[in-house]
Amino acid sequence: QVQLVESGGGLVQTGGSLRLSCTASGRTFSSVAMGWFRQAPGKERDFVATISPNGSGYYADSVKGRFTISRDNAKNTVYLQMNSLKPEDTAVYYCRATASGTTYWGQGTQVTVSS
Repeated sequence: QVQLVESGGGLVQTGGSLRLSCTASGRTFSSVAMGWFRQAPGKERDFVATISPNGSGYYADSVKGRFTISRDNAKNTVYLQMNSLKPEDTAVYYCRATASGTTYWGQGTQVTVSS
């Protein structure tokens, strides 16, 4: 059974930092892109960042320059380093991976940025 498990969310003040982790089990994702999405209350789930198998990162304009996505294929884990956090970054953050035509989502981790 494939699972993606996020961790690292929490409450932080404006300007603070958090590091999210997403660890996969049940299969390896080292050869596929993995990504982070977020969903604020009452809004749709939006793209945040994605990382290719070779480590190239791509970002939404709203987080570019503040967030950094990385991966450790040996640990089957993808990270999201979030700096200079803003109240508008408050959301549930989800990890996603697609392999062999199947999309997997984690259960999400809450990030709350207080003003």
